[in-house]
Amino acid sequence: MQNISDEIKVKSQYIMPKRLLSQAIGKLASAEMGKATEFMIKNFIKYYDVDMKESKIQDISKFKTFNDFFTRELKKGARPIVAEEKTISEPADGMISELGEIYKDAVLQAKGHYYSLEALLGGDEKEAKYFENGSFVTTYLSPKNYHRVHMPLKGKLEKMLFIPGELFSVNPLTARNVDNLFARNERAVCFFENEEIGRFAVVMVGATIVSSVSTVFAGLLSPSKGKEVTVYNYSEDNIVLEKGSELGRFLLGSTTICIFPKGKISFSKDIKAGKAVKVGEKLGEIKTK
Repeated sequence: MQNISDEIKVKSQYIMPKRLLSQAIGKLASAEMGKATEFMIKNFIKYYDVDMKESKIQDISKFKTFNDFFTRELKKGARPIVAEEKTISEPADGMISELGEIYKDAVLQAKGHYYSLEALLGGDEKEAKYFENGSFVTTYLSPKNYHRVHMPLKGKLEKMLFIPGELFSVNPLTARNVDNLFARNERAVCFFENEEIGRFAVVMVGATIVSSVSTVFAGLLSPSKGKEVTVYNYSEDNIVLEKGSELGRFLLGSTTICIFPKGKISFSKDIKAGKAVKVGEKLGEIKTK
């Protein structure tokens, strides 16, 4: 049963100026403010209990902006990538929100809540049909997590959709109470081609206070002011990303969703909703014929 405090937290998101708030905090997070920036970072680390031992930069005064800290690079070897052939690698640090099979076009958001795969993919009926009855895994990145997203499999980049939308929080409370959350929020959908399983997609979902999403091939994708889906075609560019390589990053936290075609992959038995995960850990395997 939801308590009054949780109900207020959810309902307030419908009326708060989420985009203006996100833009304002985004400007603050990208500003070089010297000691003020250092103060913000120090207090953020303390409040969220951020583990800095793995960070490549240990001295917080070396971060010019809050975003530099938030998207910090880790030490070499901090996230070993599962190397076994036909394995699938976890793309982000965080917590598994949900995973499993897609029921025709319905993807599980939280217990009792589903959203449309076609809606998630920006209304692209052809792409949604391809992934119908496929598999998905959703990983929630909390503020304390490492915020770079990595490739679950080797893939050739085919296209990316940048889909405008809302900027609701994507924390577990909101996921349990806001219908169609991931198909409502602003997001980038990256489609890749893999030699063994065919097409797969990685979705980076924006959220309140996420000033922007960035990818290694397109750079910064700032929140959109329009309502049209922007299509980036990379089919002729021969961009191939290896399993475990960086795909993109969130400038302030959010959620990533991986989508695989029907019957092509199986998740590891120990991977379940609520499990804490890190980049590079074994997520599952490619099914052999």
